[in-house]
Amino acid sequence: MLDIKFIRENVALVKEGAKKKHIKVDVGRLVELDEERRQIRSLLDDKRAEQKRMSNTILLAKGEERQKHIESMRYLKDGVNELNEKYKKIMEEWKALMLEVPNIPDISVPVGDGDEDNKEIFVWGEKPQFDFKPSAHHEIMTKLGMADFERGTKVAGFRGWFLKDDGARLMWAIRRFVEDRFMNREGFTPMIVPSLLRKEPFFGTGYLPQGEDDLYKTQDKEYLAGTAEVATMSFYMDEIIEKSALPIKFFAYSPAFRREAGSYGKDEKGVFRVHEFEKYEQVVLCEASHEESVSQHEELTANSEALLQELGLHYHKVINCGGDLGLGQVKKYDLEAWMPSEERFRETHSSSYFHDFQTRRLNIRYRDDDGSLRYVHSLNNTALAMPRILTHIVENYQQADGTVRVPKVLVSYMGKEVIGAHAE
Repeated sequence: MLDIKFIRENVALVKEGAKKKHIKVDVGRLVELDEERRQIRSLLDDKRAEQKRMSNTILLAKGEERQKHIESMRYLKDGVNELNEKYKKIMEEWKALMLEVPNIPDISVPVGDGDEDNKEIFVWGEKPQFDFKPSAHHEIMTKLGMADFERGTKVAGFRGWFLKDDGARLMWAIRRFVEDRFMNREGFTPMIVPSLLRKEPFFGTGYLPQGEDDLYKTQDKEYLAGTAEVATMSFYMDEIIEKSALPIKFFAYSPAFRREAGSYGKDEKGVFRVHEFEKYEQVVLCEASHEESVSQHEELTANSEALLQELGLHYHKVINCGGDLGLGQVKKYDLEAWMPSEERFRETHSSSYFHDFQTRRLNIRYRDDDGSLRYVHSLNNTALAMPRILTHIVENYQQADGTVRVPKVLVSYMGKEVIGAHAE
């Protein structure tokens, strides 16, 4: 959420930011409502002050004079109630519009409509070369008994899956690998966080109201989160943090759930796009400084790049265009690893910073050196999403005989160097 004072003073900039993100919001109407809101607020304050003065007068008055003052107080009270109702209606519309106003993207964010307009800024490694036509991950995993997608669909429905034998072992190996790389990383606090959450954390992080179609909702009106970011970011909701504690860095794990609304026909086979998965997330709260946010953003992204490099996966880094940014993101990088069967890069990680967009909604502040309260800045980054990463590993390490080499960094966790070496 942007500061309303900032919106009033920078209407053109806010409109341009929304245009760059391809988000429709009536900023002009919001400013009009805000003017009405402030005027009525001022009138209410005046009338309540008058009520207080009249109450004191009534206490001192006697007889007919007292009765006249009581009658005047009734009219004054009716006027206050009428203004209150008007104020409530204006505030409902004002709050709804405030939640729709997007954060302003950084000047370095390229103009574009969607992910096809993201700009490549870095490439690591070489494309794997095959002397055979590479198979898709779901074909390899089915043939090697690593997964059962037919029974997954039978039991869990569309996009259902079972990982078994070396598929399950590979998943557990990757978990331990990621945990070893992050669990003792300096400055990070490891956490296991809930996925079933109240609506407030979703509004706070910007997943509601716009992203409701992609969320699973329970009969108790709670939601299942699609990332550990939602719960982790809300850990300090409505709290004041000591400046000396900043930056606060979390390495958080949770199951994750997404309806994948609007993705019908995309990635229907395998485990690249599924409804139920697991995520390790990096979340940072830091001082309200653009320079600090940028520094933390680069550090978080570098952490994820290091994981891909250790796994030996050819990838590139892109800066997301305006049309591929979410409501609150100031800037975002995607890391995309090579998929041999598709001959293109596919996303493995995303890394974003928000300034105080989320923390203003969540009311997370710190006391600055001069004693003033400021909203902290927030960042998040995918440490690793599973089982999606299996798709890249299996495809990039497949061999002509149908087996799959295990990446060197995972061999000690798997206890073997090749998957399917003894398969008939």
